[in-house]
Order: sequence, then C-alpha cells, then structure tokens
Amino acid sequence: MLQPERGLRLAGKVAIITGAAAGIGRAAAVLFAAEGARVVATDIGSVETPGDDWLVLRHDVADEAQWVAVFEAAIERFGRVDILVNNAGISAAVPVPLAEVALEDWRRVLSVNLDGTFLGMKQAMQKMAGQGGAIVNIASVHGFVAAANTAAYSTSKGGVTMLTKVGAVEGAKMVPPVRVNSVHPGYVETALVAARFAQRPERRNHVEQATPLGRLGVPAEIAQAILYLASDESSFVTGSALTVDGGYTAI
Repeated sequence: MLQPERGLRLAGKVAIITGAAAGIGRAAAVLFAAEGARVVATDIGSVETPGDDWLVLRHDVADEAQWVAVFEAAIERFGRVDILVNNAGISAAVPVPLAEVALEDWRRVLSVNLDGTFLGMKQAMQKMAGQGGAIVNIASVHGFVAAANTAAYSTSKGGVTMLTKVGAVEGAKMVPPVRVNSVHPGYVETALVAARFAQRPERRNHVEQATPLGRLGVPAEIAQAILYLASDESSFVTGSALTVDGGYTAI
C-alpha cells in the first residue's frame, strides 16, 4: 500500500545556522533547505550558496554587535526568524594538560563556544517573543564525559548543556513557547576532528574501538538530529540533550 507523500518538514520556516561553511553546519544548512526552510548561513569564513533562498553572512559569534546585525539582516530579508542552530565552535589549537593551558587560549575557546551560544540565544529569544520558535545548540559528548587535554573545550560544552536547560525553562513560559534543546555529537568526520587526529594519529583507532558502532559519525547523521529538534515534530521536546555518538557514552 502506498504511503501518503510527506510534506516538507520546515516549509515556511526561516533558520539561522552558524558555522555553516563546512561539517555539521553545512550538512544542516543543506538539509534544512531541502526540507523547505529559508536558510541564513553564517560563518567566520566563506559559505557557498546552492540556492537563492540562502542568505550568507560573515559572522564572528563571539561579537554581540554582529549577532544583532545577523538577526536584523535575516528579518529584513525574510521577515522573521523561526529557528536558530548554534553550531559554530572551536577547540584548542594544541591539546595540552589543564596545568599548561594558557589563559588566552582558554578564553578564546569559551568566547566562541559558550559566549557565542549565549549571545545567539539572547537575540533569538528577543526576536522570537510573541511568535515562538526553536533553538538547537550543538554541544558534544564532552559536555557529559571528560577527556584529558580538553579543559577549555569540555568546559565550554558542559556550559552549553546547562545554558540550554536554562533557556528551555525560560522559553517554555513564553507565549507561544520557544523550545531549546541541545545535540551532543560523538566523534564525527569533520575538519575539527581531523585536525585533532592529525596531532595524535593513534587517537582515531582508540575512538573507533571505544565506539560500539565501531566508526566515526558523518555530518549528515548529526544534521538529521538537528532537523528533528528544529521541526514541529518535536513540539513536546524542550530542555533535552540528544546524544548522537554511536554509543560512545553508553559504556
């Protein structure tokens, strides 16, 4: 028996996605567009545009003034913002023990990963007031479990985990509500992960062995989780931390 055709899951929605030049952000932007969203793709670098429904903006997420400008540009172009995906993130250039972390490096990682997420949420909750919306923050399994030599990165993602819950509690009181959730990827085939493995080639083998599914994820798999939390299919989901890690944190 033929199933009825499913409609586009984000038809009519406007979504801002940060860190959209590559990796998970790029995969999410392409998927959102395919599901009917008009995409505002931002990044510190250049973003290729596959369609006319994309607005591309250069964006340092640690700069509050740039966040204000991004939302203003999105609303001027598309009339509203329904979805924010806080995806932009960095890790330390060189993994070192906590006792050797330079304060400058610590602050740089937290400014992008945690401050950037906070600033995006702040603007989104202001602009979504009275209309509702969905915020999806990209955290990490290292927002739950520790790894050596990741003091700044893990701390920033742990902060994103709790900031998401605070936003969810506050957003639930808004009318209509603003839902706020986080996605926690495991190790995924991205440039960020590749750079870390390049410094410690044996680490990849260790991660694959520690992951029950026996492999790294790919950006498209994480994008599907983001899509679910951004869509109306998750209308009763807020304050959740969706782990997509091949079982890495299950053991």
